[in-house]
Amino acid sequence: MYDELTEVDIKKMEEEIRYRRVELAPKLMAEMKRTREFGDLSENAEYKEAKREKRRNEGRIRYLENMIRTAKVIEIGGDADTVSLFDRVKIFNEKAGKEREIQIVTTLRQNALEGYISKESPLGSALMGHKKDDRILVEVSPTMSYYVRILEITKGEDNDELPISGY
Repeated sequence: MYDELTEVDIKKMEEEIRYRRVELAPKLMAEMKRTREFGDLSENAEYKEAKREKRRNEGRIRYLENMIRTAKVIEIGGDADTVSLFDRVKIFNEKAGKEREIQIVTTLRQNALEGYISKESPLGSALMGHKKDDRILVEVSPTMSYYVRILEITKGEDNDELPISGY
């Protein structure tokens, strides 16, 4: 299995790996050394927390490296009048009776609360390739679905401003 990512996604992950190795790792190691001097390690909460943060950093590096290694690099594009990656889309959710503007992004940059919807999510995948005024069924699960109508499409492009997801 692989994730479909853009060149900018890969670049942003490489930058984060570099930051975590060059800047963050030495700070975390110094914090572990500092807190180790507090005494008995079995009851040293500061040391345990420093060690946990070091492991968390190492885990994030492994995760990002695996994402890069298994990624399928995709090209951005699509017809001028259809929804494609990085487009801003104003939709009307018929079930909720509300309008909302979202941007279709790669999975690595999704943040539903901020309006960044993955192209692989139920909503994102349902919208891809559709045109203004289309009414689309979004199937969340076998028992949950709703209709949205595309009100407006603003063509977008990949850029460094969209952050990658963290944990």
